[in-house]
Amino acid sequence: MAEQDRTALVIGATGGIGGEVARTLQACGWRVRALHRDPERARASNPALDWVLGDAMDAASVARAAEGMGVIVHGANPPGYRNWKGLALPMLESTIAAAAVNGARVLLPGTVYNFGFDAGEAVDEAAAQNPTTRKGAIRVAMERRLEAAASAGVKTLIVRAGDFFGPRTGNSWLAQGMVPTPGPVKRIFNPARAGVGHAWAYVPDLAETMVRLLERRDALADFDVFHFAGCWFDDNREFAEAIRGAAGRPQAPIYPFPWPVVHALAPFNETFREMGEMTYLWRRPLRLLDGKLRRFLGAVPTTTLEEAVGTTLKGLGRLS
Repeated sequence: MAEQDRTALVIGATGGIGGEVARTLQACGWRVRALHRDPERARASNPALDWVLGDAMDAASVARAAEGMGVIVHGANPPGYRNWKGLALPMLESTIAAAAVNGARVLLPGTVYNFGFDAGEAVDEAAAQNPTTRKGAIRVAMERRLEAAASAGVKTLIVRAGDFFGPRTGNSWLAQGMVPTPGPVKRIFNPARAGVGHAWAYVPDLAETMVRLLERRDALADFDVFHFAGCWFDDNREFAEAIRGAAGRPQAPIYPFPWPVVHALAPFNETFREMGEMTYLWRRPLRLLDGKLRRFLGAVPTTTLEEAVGTTLKGLGRLS
């Protein structure tokens, strides 16, 4: 690869997936630049990154930061689920414009929000995208915008995964929903309906998968999408049991998640309102099929469940 081909700008490098992709790129010998509104404060999260001043909503600063970069990792998300409609698409437009000027490929971490009830219980990359939520509609619009940009020369890679967990994912369902109390695990909440399966993605494995795809991007289509199956549980209670096992608390109680409280507070709190919209993903199974990914990469990075959950709990400060 040419020098530019191993360079990347990461937008959202202080977040769970953006930060993990940045660390993995660095470990693989890439030169990584990170955009942040306060680079000095952000540097504490990863001093080895080349932090530059900029705002994902400011197209000019994103374009400056992307100069000489072969990849732009678009890991920016509105904080705390807030104002997706007002922020998500404008931030993406900044990335697309910067990629067009610099000839960079965009990497977008995808979600399962795109799929509605008609997609079925197991979905591949060709599944219909008819979302039932506002956030799902925005994610579909983001992907359609990237597909249109690809036809105009802005190459894109989307890697879709289930709910994140990992040692640096404090803003995750595991950290904030299943074991929300700081300190050693005392109790666990299961958001899923009894007997309903759920898809989880261990972020270090997902990030390594993304980087492996980027390192073979000459073989990708101009607009390419892959599903990362991650950790699938036929019943999400199995994941709750894995948490208490890794925490060394095999008798820790597992309670149903207090969805009635979330729905009651939703009219008064935007975060709870957005969480409530996602209830359907805990009431029915939605499994990602990764046959395309395995055919392309061969072996897919897979950490054992025991190690993945243990490392996550340690990183989140949930072990005694």
